[in-house]
Amino acid sequence: MESIIKGKSHEITTPEEECLTTGPLDPCGIVIFGATGDLTSRKLAPALYNLYLTGTLPDRFFVLGAARSELDDEQFRDRIKKTCAEKDPSKWEEFADHVHYHQVQFDSTESFQELKDALESLNEEYQTEGNRIFWLAIPPSLYKQVARMLGTTGLSCEGDGRHRWSRLVVEKPVGRDLESAQDLNSAVEKHFQEPQVFRIDHYLAKETVQNVLVFRFANTVFEPLWNRNFIDRVEIMAVESIGVANRAEYYEESGVIRDMFQNHMMQLLALTAMEPPSIFDAEAVRDEKIKVFKSLRPLSPDRFAENVVLGQYGPGVVDGEEVAGYRQEPGIAPDSITPTFARLRVDVDNWRWQGVPFYLTSGKALAEKRTEIRIHFKPVPHALFRDTLGLSISPNILTLGIYPDEKINLTFQTKLSGAKVCLRSVTMEFHYHENHIGPILDAYEKAILDTILGDQTLFWRQDAVEACWAYFDPILNRCDEICSDREAGLITYPAGSRGPEGAEL
Repeated sequence: MESIIKGKSHEITTPEEECLTTGPLDPCGIVIFGATGDLTSRKLAPALYNLYLTGTLPDRFFVLGAARSELDDEQFRDRIKKTCAEKDPSKWEEFADHVHYHQVQFDSTESFQELKDALESLNEEYQTEGNRIFWLAIPPSLYKQVARMLGTTGLSCEGDGRHRWSRLVVEKPVGRDLESAQDLNSAVEKHFQEPQVFRIDHYLAKETVQNVLVFRFANTVFEPLWNRNFIDRVEIMAVESIGVANRAEYYEESGVIRDMFQNHMMQLLALTAMEPPSIFDAEAVRDEKIKVFKSLRPLSPDRFAENVVLGQYGPGVVDGEEVAGYRQEPGIAPDSITPTFARLRVDVDNWRWQGVPFYLTSGKALAEKRTEIRIHFKPVPHALFRDTLGLSISPNILTLGIYPDEKINLTFQTKLSGAKVCLRSVTMEFHYHENHIGPILDAYEKAILDTILGDQTLFWRQDAVEACWAYFDPILNRCDEICSDREAGLITYPAGSRGPEGAEL
């Protein structure tokens, strides 16, 4: 019981720290399947330790790593210690007292029954009241199998007098097309109800992404302008300077559209285009998002080339170093037709956005890593200064920066000093972390807290997953057809450039 007393690791003293949680959290056990993998060591374990450092984990909790490897508790703790405690080891020993490991075979009912017994023991030791989170940090091919085993052994049950709640966290990708997404959901829903399933999109858990809603709906200045009457176009961009790195096998099967557009880019689009919900509640917010997805205009095959640009990076220079092209990367087929860049024009057919194009761009091995939303307002309706300035005046642009600069800036016109009327564009800028005191949660830390709270606002709902796949399935089928013609369908761009010709950033 000593480790439980150590759980309250930090005294909340500032308003910023008070905003980290909504109050005391339910005690719980967090089970990570795939605990010996890269996601656990790079993201999940450090996020849990950081939450412990800031005192935002429940007072009573435990973490149980579960994987095929044969390890004991100490060996598992040693595996994750470096990524967790390299910045601040001050409370590592306290945190490690809550960390355990259990070997499990994903296809064995007997193994899962042993896991259940281990969880019962840990539940008694840490007094977690039977609350459990099962985090699937495993290949998607194992999702159905693990969900079935959890259901078969009764670990998915909740509200039975002993187990208050049981939650399943599913990492992306949720399927690779509409059919596989529906098949996965059909397998999961046999054992877990929809409120128990948390389909994570770590983009949504970024503070700056969440602030899109606050910026739009907590301020009266911009929302009246947020429509087709004042906005000319919207650009949403999430680009990277690195190539496929060690994700070659996954990326060759997915490509940029499955990797980025069906999930991350669609969520950024929904936050930008959705109507205000009646209340800031998970279901109300997700109801408005699904309306956006169902309003997307299907891309007609005869106008595909006008609305979609696809590319694949070739050899080039990134950050002063020569890098290989996609086809030369280890694990990539030498004749691969997998796109690593895409720019899509998306139209939202509703009253607010009719006629306003949304341009979605994502790609790898580009000149920089950047994620942002740009709102391009319409030009002034009357060229008042045409005699002195000509007919061209730069329109206002509102930029919601997500990475690397977490900021909001607005460009507008002012007059230069002097007798002659000369205009210049200036920028009004706000940085999210300016004058901020206290800890800042990263995306996985926020996702963990929301899962403990049972708040699904920032997680995918199954109807939204299916609506997005329904939109992208025809696009993916068409991509497979035209990408075989590298001259016309899949444009090669040099690594470190600004993208394919005609779609430069």
